[in-house]
Amino acid sequence: MSDEVDAAAVSSAPKFHKDRSGYADALSTWFARAVPGATDIEITALDIPVASGFSNETVMFTTAWTNDGVRHEERMVGRIEPADGGLFPSQTSEATVSVLTQHRAMRAVAAHGSAPVPDTVGYESDPSLLGGPFFVMRFIEGRVPGDQPRYTQAGFVVDEATPADRRKMVESGIAAMASLHAIDWRTAGLEWLDISGNGSPTTAHQLDLYRKLVAHELRGRPHPVMSHALDWLEANDPLDDRIGLSWGDARLGNIIWRDYEPAAVVDWEACALCPTEADLGWWLMFDRMSFDDLDTPRLEGFPTREEMIAHYEAVSGREVRDPHYWEVFAVMRFAAIFIRLADRMVATGVFPAELNASVANQPTDALARLLGIDNPTPLLY
Repeated sequence: MSDEVDAAAVSSAPKFHKDRSGYADALSTWFARAVPGATDIEITALDIPVASGFSNETVMFTTAWTNDGVRHEERMVGRIEPADGGLFPSQTSEATVSVLTQHRAMRAVAAHGSAPVPDTVGYESDPSLLGGPFFVMRFIEGRVPGDQPRYTQAGFVVDEATPADRRKMVESGIAAMASLHAIDWRTAGLEWLDISGNGSPTTAHQLDLYRKLVAHELRGRPHPVMSHALDWLEANDPLDDRIGLSWGDARLGNIIWRDYEPAAVVDWEACALCPTEADLGWWLMFDRMSFDDLDTPRLEGFPTREEMIAHYEAVSGREVRDPHYWEVFAVMRFAAIFIRLADRMVATGVFPAELNASVANQPTDALARLLGIDNPTPLLY
């Protein structure tokens, strides 16, 4: 979710300078342990896409091995825990390692849901191999809508997709999200995500978690829009008891697409047990930020906000009761994690401290607009 990071600043990011010369040997060692009977292991075509350095590092590679006399070869993807941890707050003491959370969530969805997720090969807790815990999954062929530039302004969604393709894409993505919400979290063994600790997670638990995160990250710095938002969310809690698995970062850019249908739902760092309408709120937030907040005309074929809500109701069988509340909740979460993200960017020289980017940023502006309040900390960059 680090969309506002300038690509030119990547060289300041911590992982840009990381020594990766031993990755192939380390992955070979790990694969021998993770796959019983694997011999003659070769790691080739190792590719580490340059990114901002503040989220999980992604490593793509090809593994060839022999098992029972048969030679195999597969493209794989590893995700490594960042040195400073994930951006989203940990739901429980069992979810403090971001890559482990993602690994466990995908395994649960694969076993108990119908949404496509990558097949996971294994998880490694030993940080000595790649510099942090990591998990490996099989590569999924497909395309991903871009963030820089945003997919609503450039890329295949703009240049190649027909209006029918775009509608198919959005509606099938919403259907995949709805299928996640149909998973019985207890049957799926997701108690390790239960923030309440007693089998009854609520919105109030999430608001308390984010209050604590904000207070910890701000360290006494004022954030008037965030303070207002948290108070508003607490006062207007719809007390929705439709608790389920929330993907947490539900958007088009976190789906791998093939023929404009989901080939895999990815990026599970923010998953939680909470009212599932929270995912629809995040989806609507990102749609708004990708069109309205960028002053980008809506692409022909993209459903309207009302049409997306109606489609979610049709495919989920659930009434959408308070989309405005859940969009405010979503933007609050985005603004909350941006405090941590901006501070990391200041620490590595991406942003100068005087910009106050942890508070004066685009998510804060969006949050103030949704709440209909003035923003005394306007964007300075």
